[in-house]
Amino acid sequence: MYIVIAGGGIVGSSIAAQLSREHSVVVIDSDRELCEKIYSTYGIISICGDTSKIETLRDAGMEKCDIAIAAMRNDATNLVFALLARDLGAREVFARMSNPEYEHAYKVAGATNIVSGIDMLVDKFVMDIKQPDIRRLASLGEGKAEISIVAVPIVAACSGKTVQEIALDSSFPKDCVIAGIYDVEGDKLVIPRGEARLYSSNQVFIVAPRDSMVKAAKYIRK
Repeated sequence: MYIVIAGGGIVGSSIAAQLSREHSVVVIDSDRELCEKIYSTYGIISICGDTSKIETLRDAGMEKCDIAIAAMRNDATNLVFALLARDLGAREVFARMSNPEYEHAYKVAGATNIVSGIDMLVDKFVMDIKQPDIRRLASLGEGKAEISIVAVPIVAACSGKTVQEIALDSSFPKDCVIAGIYDVEGDKLVIPRGEARLYSSNQVFIVAPRDSMVKAAKYIRK
């Protein structure tokens, strides 16, 4: 994917460093020294410019952008970037939100993924890009484990199976726990016992170490 990140500070550069291993990444920042540091450290193309200028965003290739990330500290600046990014053709826009009062404004501006809370900001953005089928809710034990939601597809091998059957399946990670099942159609949350069953369109709450979470999600969605 082609990803444009506005803001080369701690958050922006951390996201860029992780995503550049698998994707084409461009960083925009008004600080020339910071741009040079990002390029020399990570080899990531960095454009020194104003993220609120259409010309700068075009120079960064916004017209072909798959995901634009507003990673700056200031909500007003992030909002302008989000609005322009969507207008220029970015398929999705992720936004760092400092003040919750701006949430509605971000949605109006076209942000498709809004995150607040610096402690999980970088990890959530990266995971949402690498693993879009996993919706991460919280980090546990300093990032060693997490709570996430995985949706059961319309056609899934696990549909109709009990929680106990899934837990005993050798292909389901042993260090994962199905902690909740949300029935979307019935608008009901179930704290499952062994006999509870998963069905298509259910949303499954899973507690697991990060590496195992990916394996568990693949099992639920296959």
